[in-house]
Amino acid sequence: MVINFHKVNFISRKLIKKIFTVAMIVTENYKSDSQIDVSFVSEEEIKKLNNQHRGVDKVTDVLSFPLLNISYPQKLEDYKEEAEPDGILRLGDVVICKQKAYAQAKEYGHSKQREIAFLALHGLLHLLGYDHIEKNDEMIMNSTCEKILSSLNIKRGKNV
Repeated sequence: MVINFHKVNFISRKLIKKIFTVAMIVTENYKSDSQIDVSFVSEEEIKKLNNQHRGVDKVTDVLSFPLLNISYPQKLEDYKEEAEPDGILRLGDVVICKQKAYAQAKEYGHSKQREIAFLALHGLLHLLGYDHIEKNDEMIMNSTCEKILSSLNIKRGKNV
C-alpha cells in the first residue's frame, strides 16, 4: 500500500501507516496494491470542503473522498479492472482537520495521537465501503474500528 501524505507530521505518518496496514489485514484487503492520500488541513479548508461536497457549512473532523464505488462487504480484489496501468488501485483521499482532532482529544480525555488514529481509520474504512448511516452498518463499522484499534492497544483515555 502506498500512502501519500500532505502536511502530516512524522509521528502521525508512522501511526497512520501502522493503522492502515492492520486495517487492510483485518478487512481482508491486504492482497491489493493500493494508494491512499492523507492530508491534514485547517478548519477553514475542511469547512469549505464539507460545504462543497456535502452541503454542510461547518467544520468537521474527517472527510473521505472515495474514488471507487465499494459497498461493504466487497473487497478490493473485486476491483482489479479499475487499477491504473501500473497496477495500483487508487482508493481516494482522507482529509483530517488537525485542530478539530486535537480539540476532540481534549474533550474525550485521550491523546491527540489516539484521535488522529481513530479519524484516519474512520476515513479509510469509508474508502473501503463501510458506512454508518444505517444502524446495522454503524455497528459493523464501529466493531471493525474497535477491533483494529484494540489490536494496536490504542484505547480511549489512553495515550498512544
